[in-house]
Amino acid sequence: MPDFIDISDLHMRTIIGINPDERVNKQDVYVNVTLETDCRPAAKSDDIADAVNYRDLCKSIIDLVEGSKFLLVEKMAEEIARACLSDERVPWVRVRVDKPGALRFAQSVGVTIERNRGDVV
Repeated sequence: MPDFIDISDLHMRTIIGINPDERVNKQDVYVNVTLETDCRPAAKSDDIADAVNYRDLCKSIIDLVEGSKFLLVEKMAEEIARACLSDERVPWVRVRVDKPGALRFAQSVGVTIERNRGDVV
């Protein structure tokens, strides 16, 4: 049975969108990530070297998103999944990217993807 690490509501500002004002003005995005992993080695050793270092992973996601200028939320989600799967201890990931205020009358619009290592070779 797999174990999971959840990163919830990682809030960032970035250039995202296809409209002219979206290409100039940074917007809020929220990222949620679920990583499949095996926590038993880290639980046994109590050593970060045996764990997925989610602090470092969060920094990578923040650098990726805040430094990007993607047109589509789908592309952003895919690149976040790719970054997460770069850790060999993560065979599967679910990524949700929400863009608040993207649609009139909706609090947010989001994209959720699931990828495994074979999907992003």
